[in-house]
Amino acid sequence: MTIPQSAPASLVADAKAEELQRAFAVFNQVSAELTQAYEALQTRVASLTEELAVANGELRRQYQEKEALSERLSSLLDALPAGVVLLDASATVAAVNPVAMGLFGASVMGQHWGDVARQHLEPTMTVGEWLSGDSRLSVAESALPSAGGKILLIHDVTAAHRMKTELERNQRLAAMGEMAASLAHQLRTPLAAALLYTSNLGQSGVSDEARSRFSDKATGQLRRLERLIQDVLLFARGESIGRDVIPAGDLLLEAAQTVEPLMREHQLEFVTVDECEQAIIVGGRKALFGALVNLLENAMQATPVGGKICLSGIRRGDVLTLSVRDSGPGVSKETQARIFEPFFTTKGQGTGLGLAIALGVARAHGGAIELFSEPGCGAEFVMSLPLISADMEKNPDE
Repeated sequence: MTIPQSAPASLVADAKAEELQRAFAVFNQVSAELTQAYEALQTRVASLTEELAVANGELRRQYQEKEALSERLSSLLDALPAGVVLLDASATVAAVNPVAMGLFGASVMGQHWGDVARQHLEPTMTVGEWLSGDSRLSVAESALPSAGGKILLIHDVTAAHRMKTELERNQRLAAMGEMAASLAHQLRTPLAAALLYTSNLGQSGVSDEARSRFSDKATGQLRRLERLIQDVLLFARGESIGRDVIPAGDLLLEAAQTVEPLMREHQLEFVTVDECEQAIIVGGRKALFGALVNLLENAMQATPVGGKICLSGIRRGDVLTLSVRDSGPGVSKETQARIFEPFFTTKGQGTGLGLAIALGVARAHGGAIELFSEPGCGAEFVMSLPLISADMEKNPDE
């Protein structure tokens, strides 16, 4: 409000007093609002302080629990009889327990696991098992999705492997003992026939044609006897596995070329399917070839004239399947249960060891053989073999 200069002094004083009174009122109002805001702020600070104290207490409790859990896990890892190796996302060794440190040395920390494996481990024919000096180790890995690394659990399976080998040997010897009488009869038959034919060679008056015929028959019986003895010895001692680097396609082709003339002679259609995709097997080439030929000869004997036999090799990831499928009469459920037993045979001739030896060869290479058959619908024998890793394919001798 503006007061004219000519206004009386009393009016001027009253106006100033009124203006001052309004200013005090505004000041009091603002002061009251500030006081309320301060009180509200104090209340909020007190509330936040309480919440922070509760949160700090919860965090402290969680930290104590995790610290106790970490101590328990550390104690468990130290007490484990197996080795534990922690790898980070780049496959570098980040932590080990005392057992793993004893296996690979204290300098293993910070090394790349590939370097550690090349230095201390030698691959075997069994997937997941490695040789380290005189010990046989089983290495199992588990992924850590959150950290992007892995945990390796390493067991010493030397004693278990030795017991398994001894058990298989005892089973073979027990089977031989049970079938000794039958084996003696099978040995005596071709031997007696060979002796009969050779005795005719010494008789006077035998024509050259007859002498040649007797000689061929005696030779055939002796070869049969030799094969019988070889099969028995092979089954008795088990198949020793070598370190041959075998392209699966070459093995398939070699077996096919060997039996193809026999297939034509028996008037059978023979088909080969190669989907091995450059798969590589490390093992005994001669043993695997013999097992595959055994399966093919078994199929050939079971398939009537005009039938079909298919040999195929298919790679599925780290496993190679070699299958022999025939169009024969199939195998009954009762026979399937005993088909791989030593000396068991449904044929008039033969040792009954072919399939048993083939199964032994597959198992020695870390694989297996399965039979799929329905009576009247043919049979298929499938041999599954583990393949070496990509690193081994590049450096098979390391």
